Amino acid sequence: MDKLKVMTIFGTRPEAVKMAPLVQELGRREEIQPYCCVTAQHRQMLDGVLEIFHLHPDFDLDIMEQRQTLSTITSKCLMGLEDVLKQVHPDLVLVHGDTSTTFASALAAYYQQIAVGHVEAGLRTWDKYSPFPEEMNRTLVGRIADLHFAPTPANRKNLEREGIRKGIYVTGNTVIDALRTTVRPDFQFAEPELNDLDYENRKVIVVTCHRRENYGRPMEDIMDALADIVKAFPEAELVYPVHLSPVVQECAHRHFDGMERVHLVQPLAVDEMHNLMARCYMVMTDSGGLQEEAPALGKPVLVLRRETERPEAVEAGTVALAGVEHDIIVHEAARLLEDPAAYHAMAHAVNPYGDGMACRRIADAILYHFKRSDRRPVPFAE
Repeated sequence: MDKLKVMTIFGTRPEAVKMAPLVQELGRREEIQPYCCVTAQHRQMLDGVLEIFHLHPDFDLDIMEQRQTLSTITSKCLMGLEDVLKQVHPDLVLVHGDTSTTFASALAAYYQQIAVGHVEAGLRTWDKYSPFPEEMNRTLVGRIADLHFAPTPANRKNLEREGIRKGIYVTGNTVIDALRTTVRPDFQFAEPELNDLDYENRKVIVVTCHRRENYGRPMEDIMDALADIVKAFPEAELVYPVHLSPVVQECAHRHFDGMERVHLVQPLAVDEMHNLMARCYMVMTDSGGLQEEAPALGKPVLVLRRETERPEAVEAGTVALAGVEHDIIVHEAARLLEDPAAYHAMAHAVNPYGDGMACRRIADAILYHFKRSDRRPVPFAE
């Protein structure tokens, strides 16, 4: 019997981090002929992940351009993937999450009548403009996909709420698989000042803030709140890997340049970010992935957004919504900095996102779906 041709497609750093262990798992399966295609929606940040995980894509669309728009990303992905998919004609295309690459890749596969598997399926805020454009991207992919790899039982229920009943597998999140290979006690950072921080005696807060929905007034309020937290707590130090977006760069440097105990650094490689979180006190972020990664490392997370498509962590107690308003952000951060019981409760809550076996479950589900195995994988349970 011919091998199953399975093509993974991704284009941004967060996608690459979560797809890398899956690409490696597919490569270990004798029944599967894996192909890897990157769009390079994020060129520089993507390349760093490929190097860390020793991935060598079979196809690279290299679509990134300066000040690219959602329309240019989507159209260049569609056009570039048409030739790739016609050349390989895989049995299955795997996409991840909610980026413009994800939506365009699923649509391109659909146009070629190729089955689509959606990794990290079923996340919803039920507000099509928040996060923008991610909520609509993942919702539309959910209508296209044949296989839905939902990280949690709650994600499965979201899909069922939309009338999707077939092809759902609860797998856990692949990012937990990735963490098992990147965090090391002897890790050395490329940035010397990160090696010199006193993680034992200082309260190092890792910050990321870059979402389009926070551009403008919300981001200004977030930055003001972070500055006031540092001023109010002498034991606190802020480490902020600043996103390459010119909007984010300008805002961060205007608020923090010259401030003591604030470290503005370049975007970190995935292994550096994972090891920084492993050593820090807590995380404040508007990122999606960090809400899953930090709890796996025992770190409380304050989400700098009005809502989250990852409510499981809020319910489990590993994550709290701090929103985008100055006073609430300061209050939530102060609670964790001043109250050991509150900190301990979040740091020791059970992470609902996985056990490091998600990629194995996904590969098993693919073989089961295509009748190369008669064993349906046992689902991940929170």
